[in-house]
Amino acid sequence: MTSRVASILGMVLLASCGGGGGGGTNTGGTSGTGTPTPVSTAPGAPTLTTATAGNAQATLTFTPPSSDGGASINNYTANCVASGVTRSASAAASPITVTGLTNGTSYACSVTASNSAGTSAASASLTVTPAAPPTPSGTSTAAVACNYSTNVFNAATSVNAQSISTWNCSATQRNLTANGIPDHDVGTFPNAGNPNRITVQSIAASFPLSPARTSATGNPTMVIGHALNGIKFDPGTNGTCNDSGANCTLNGVVGNWRIEALGQNSFNFGVDFNNAHVQPTGEYHYHGMPEKLLEKLAKGNQMTLVGWATDGFPVYAKFGYTNPNDSTSPIKILTASYRIKATPSTGRPAVSLYPMGTFAQDYEYVAGLGDLDECNGRSGVTPEFPAGIYHYVITTTYPYIQRCLKGTTSAAGG
Repeated sequence: MTSRVASILGMVLLASCGGGGGGGTNTGGTSGTGTPTPVSTAPGAPTLTTATAGNAQATLTFTPPSSDGGASINNYTANCVASGVTRSASAAASPITVTGLTNGTSYACSVTASNSAGTSAASASLTVTPAAPPTPSGTSTAAVACNYSTNVFNAATSVNAQSISTWNCSATQRNLTANGIPDHDVGTFPNAGNPNRITVQSIAASFPLSPARTSATGNPTMVIGHALNGIKFDPGTNGTCNDSGANCTLNGVVGNWRIEALGQNSFNFGVDFNNAHVQPTGEYHYHGMPEKLLEKLAKGNQMTLVGWATDGFPVYAKFGYTNPNDSTSPIKILTASYRIKATPSTGRPAVSLYPMGTFAQDYEYVAGLGDLDECNGRSGVTPEFPAGIYHYVITTTYPYIQRCLKGTTSAAGG
């Protein structure tokens, strides 16, 4: 009996050691052929290279760790800590902007990397102190584009005329004379939504060389300014509807609900690929991004000065610096701080008849929602103003071109 028990115990020990197949131990599992499966670990720490202060935010740039731990890095997290409070943001790559910081407070910021196995140690930290951008009370613009001019023949079918615009500066004013003929390709006019032809105009306008900030002012039909080619920025329309929506016109006042030229499909204003069309007077004008003018100016994905607001502050298109006070920070498409209201305004025509976004009153400003203020502007450095200036930005969403001004002007309508 004793020999039989010993025999059985020997067989059990042999099986537990992998006997009979010659296999050994494998701390990482096998792939089915006896080859150990690699075990992933958390990646190494990224290297934080810069921490750039912004308005209530910080932008962190970094390089990936030297080791990914054997598994692809799927996320980076930036953390900024002050007085025991941590603000975080995540992204798949550098840079990362951490928002919600308190201006004037010093933050210690670092970055971690994560893969499927875990999260790395934090990078060495850098200190950053967010600050609100300066608000200029008066900035001379006399050195910028005072002698810009356009004089070219536009052979487009809808134009077939000379395009002329001339800018010059006196001691206190920037002066424009132009004939209202665009210097770039345009759509077909007249068209189904716009029965007017482009005709020569007589444009004369003046803008202060030292613009001064004030409270926001505006009205629905304000001429906001003029592009470098003399074409006016005129984002609003004269189209209106009454409360029931049964009576609407694209050129006249029949009610309080002001129809938008862009961003809606209920009414056709006949705008072309420049987000522009023609008034009954024959004046071609921009309601939104002047695409062909941008092509002509050929700055690419850079801040591009496209004109001047009537209060004297410059107007740029689309792009700006991630940190408004740092011209070495990455360029990005700037966003407006408006959104469509969750609930229609009282008395509005039925949403089933005209979807939200049809009328100007369908939008609301939410401070901090985007990069820009209620007049689609912000203070910061630009290529033309390296010391910083308040400036407006034409955006790809409402309000497109700003609907109010932050500076004083004698040209409050038109």
